[in-house]
Amino acid sequence: MRLPVEVPLCGACLTRPAPSALLACVAAVDYAYPWDSLIARFKFRQEPGWAGPFARRMLQAPQAGPLLALCDIVAPVPLTPARLAERGYNQAWELVKALRRASRPAARAPALAEALVRLTETPDQHSLPREQRLRNLQGVFATHPLHAPRLHGRHVLLVDDVTTTGATLQAAAQALRKAGVARVSALVFARTPPR
Repeated sequence: MRLPVEVPLCGACLTRPAPSALLACVAAVDYAYPWDSLIARFKFRQEPGWAGPFARRMLQAPQAGPLLALCDIVAPVPLTPARLAERGYNQAWELVKALRRASRPAARAPALAEALVRLTETPDQHSLPREQRLRNLQGVFATHPLHAPRLHGRHVLLVDDVTTTGATLQAAAQALRKAGVARVSALVFARTPPR
């Protein structure tokens, strides 16, 4: 199924030699001033209240509406249990909840916090080159065994705060596709701008 409006892929997805597991990826802002410091507060300084303003900005992205209207399930990119315990919340899940609160009732697909699980801890991704990020993330995600039947044949919208190289979203999308998900799209607050 094609989206009624052309939804672009980021430059990393367009230049990837292997086909992308993502149907589309929409970002609200570039990861640059002032957003980078606000994201750091949201993610690392115990300020989950930024989820509401970020979600409202995400909904203003030109293709966010069609993605939300066409998806069957909205799911966050998961954290490991250790990282979740350290941070106290999953910023992607906070964005999912805020998106549901801020969107029209007709665009509120069911949210599933544990559609995916993160199987292993990996080094912090943001300081690594793209190829190493891809290697780090091989086999890191899997669909939750209790939710796999509910995901089969569906269109899942992954939500995260930031995409840099797209490696995390690709790894999560590949795990979903491997479990029988028909289509995977992504909606993120910020993306690293192309060079």
